[in-house]
Amino acid sequence: MNTDELEYVLAKAERRVLEIQAKLHRWAGDDPHRRFDDLFNLVADPAFLMVAWGRVRENKGAKTAGVDGHTASAIVRETGVEVFLDRVRTSLKDRTFRPLPTRERLIPKAGGKLRRLGISTVTDRVVQASMKLVLEPIFEADFLPCSYGFRPNRRAHDAVAEVRQLASHSYEWVVEGDIKACFDEISHPALMERVRGRIGDRRVLALVKAFLKAGILSEDGLLRETNTGTPQGSILSPLLSNVALSVLDEHIAQAPGGPATTPWTRAKRKAQGLPNYRLIRYADDWCLVISGTRADAEHLREEAADVLSTMGLRLSPEKTLITHIDEGLDFLGWHIQRHRKRGTDRQYVYTYPARKAVKAVTAKVKTICREMDTGQPLDALLTRLNPVMRGWCLYFRPGVSSATFHYLRYFAWRQVIKWLRRKHRRTNWKDLRRQYCDGGWWPHTEDRTLFDPGKVRTTRYRYRGSAIPTPWAATG
Repeated sequence: MNTDELEYVLAKAERRVLEIQAKLHRWAGDDPHRRFDDLFNLVADPAFLMVAWGRVRENKGAKTAGVDGHTASAIVRETGVEVFLDRVRTSLKDRTFRPLPTRERLIPKAGGKLRRLGISTVTDRVVQASMKLVLEPIFEADFLPCSYGFRPNRRAHDAVAEVRQLASHSYEWVVEGDIKACFDEISHPALMERVRGRIGDRRVLALVKAFLKAGILSEDGLLRETNTGTPQGSILSPLLSNVALSVLDEHIAQAPGGPATTPWTRAKRKAQGLPNYRLIRYADDWCLVISGTRADAEHLREEAADVLSTMGLRLSPEKTLITHIDEGLDFLGWHIQRHRKRGTDRQYVYTYPARKAVKAVTAKVKTICREMDTGQPLDALLTRLNPVMRGWCLYFRPGVSSATFHYLRYFAWRQVIKWLRRKHRRTNWKDLRRQYCDGGWWPHTEDRTLFDPGKVRTTRYRYRGSAIPTPWAATG
């Protein structure tokens, strides 16, 4: 199958998949208690497998092999997409498919700790992607508006905007939740029980359980069993973690003083000295904002810990903090704090890039400039630097970020100039400017210029509330 034929088949498959997803989402929304019994045939459907292959092939992780040593490009070159997907479909239909263990990679984290990343085989990734195409529209009908992480049409900016919006309207105390090793400790029986609430097809349930129990091949070559948790890095893991963590969303939503409380009832509770509260969650990062007292926040923190314990999860006592909005909190890379607006007596809640986020990007810039061989041209350095700074500024653009952008501008300029001076140790400053800055101050080459964070204009992110449509509702 040539490229043009493959693109046509993929486009046709995507239309079919989207139509079926819209139906599944509508049926799940119309009946909150409906269990779906015949989904396995969709997982093994050629259209779903083709779309799943397209998602896996386009992902930047397609160049990374699992324990079998095969990459996506190697499959295209040696086997062919059509033959590969036929084999996958046959193994699913005749029940011979068995997921292989994930290959573990340890990624350094801030503070010297390591994050475990699981790399599945390409075959397993395709089957997981197909399962996600089937399961996601169903569970999305149940997920609540307070959840933003790894969900279609939702982003971190929505979660930050909601914290800011609520903190501006009397929700002044904040519980900053931190779950210990969330993806490693989710209870499999508790998770499968929640999955069974919607999925009645035993073959799909067996597949989900098989992926959870597939095991991990560590970097030292040892095979470990996986009795708890969902492997970080797998395609299905974000959806399953949302299914597990939505137990907290549902508890807060149903509790007195939660988001379902009417404005009249909230006012009555406030007059009686009772708290009102809302949850904002992005995957395993969450904030519980409270209109009440610190004592209310402490009680709700313990309540949240009890709810999460039903899924085998624990809060970190050291990192689960209770803060007042005037002190400020860090959430998803942002520092959110209320203070007086300069020149007035009025107070507003502002969002800034957090110090930790600034240190992270400056460390990246510094590392790139140190690791880049001075034998390389300036263009090679700018090719690596510019995307890092551009992506960082794009994320932090909707906030009070102008001063931080100017600081990053100066920091990046200084690191590049230091690199140029190491590259040309015998060239004076005047000649260096003439060669790389045309006599000015800003480095550039014929093809590209050093990205200037100081020229990025900040904006305001519009708070969308619960009016965020799913792609399938729009399709329907």
